[in-house]
Amino acid sequence: MACHLFIYTHPHLRLPPDPPLTLQSSSSSSAASYCRQNLPTLNFHYKKGFNFYTGRKRVVCSMATENKVISGDRMLVFVPPHPLIKHWVSVLRNEQTPCPVFKNAMAELGRLLIYEASRDWLPTITGEIQSPMGIASVEFVDPREPVAIVPILRAGLALAEHATSILPATKTYHLGVSRNEETLQPSVYLNKLPDKFPEGSRVIVVDPMLATGGTIVAAIDLIKERGVDNSQIKVVCAVAAPPALTKLSEKYPRLHVYAGILDPTVNEKGFIIPGLGDAGDRSFDT
Repeated sequence: MACHLFIYTHPHLRLPPDPPLTLQSSSSSSAASYCRQNLPTLNFHYKKGFNFYTGRKRVVCSMATENKVISGDRMLVFVPPHPLIKHWVSVLRNEQTPCPVFKNAMAELGRLLIYEASRDWLPTITGEIQSPMGIASVEFVDPREPVAIVPILRAGLALAEHATSILPATKTYHLGVSRNEETLQPSVYLNKLPDKFPEGSRVIVVDPMLATGGTIVAAIDLIKERGVDNSQIKVVCAVAAPPALTKLSEKYPRLHVYAGILDPTVNEKGFIIPGLGDAGDRSFDT
């Protein structure tokens, strides 16, 4: 099966009319760096409508629009351009940021990314209510279909902290996955997922750092075993890197990933470079 991965960045990219293509918006520097440094064999092509790279070694970069409908079995990676997202990522990157400020920044970043991830995705109900001035047509998020939030411990707790304040109806299922520092292989030490998710469940998996991809793949496999389709899963992360995105794109077509920023490399110890260090240690001062 061919794997496909789209990278969405800034909705106001200023692009040249013909190849070679350059990304000129500073807000898209991470995606540009990702393409230039980690996908050197890819050919750039110009196509109006969106920007992405696919597992078939073809890159198309252009203006991303929220209303563009994308079809096909492609994994999508969204990098929202909001200035507040850049701000909180910058706070997280700073090695001088103290633990309480770091944890708060992670929570605020999670608030924004979960907001973006839930756009055009939540089930709604419509009706009419009496306002102080008359009858009004209204639309509510349907509380009968709560979104499942799955934070991957430990650092996922900080990134998912404000999920319940954003989404009117949620259920939280904790998942603990540790990584062997020598082999970089994941090991599940806590699993509070249900035996079976209700049909049609929407699941947001929250993992701050997508580095080698072992942890997030282990988590999604457990969720899929419980009856959730790729298209009903969204991943929220602070930072993502090429190894993890490649694994996800190969295994999970139609998956959506929302990242605060994309970084170019992962070192031999499995840490994202430049990244922001160990998100769990920095969140909980351990």
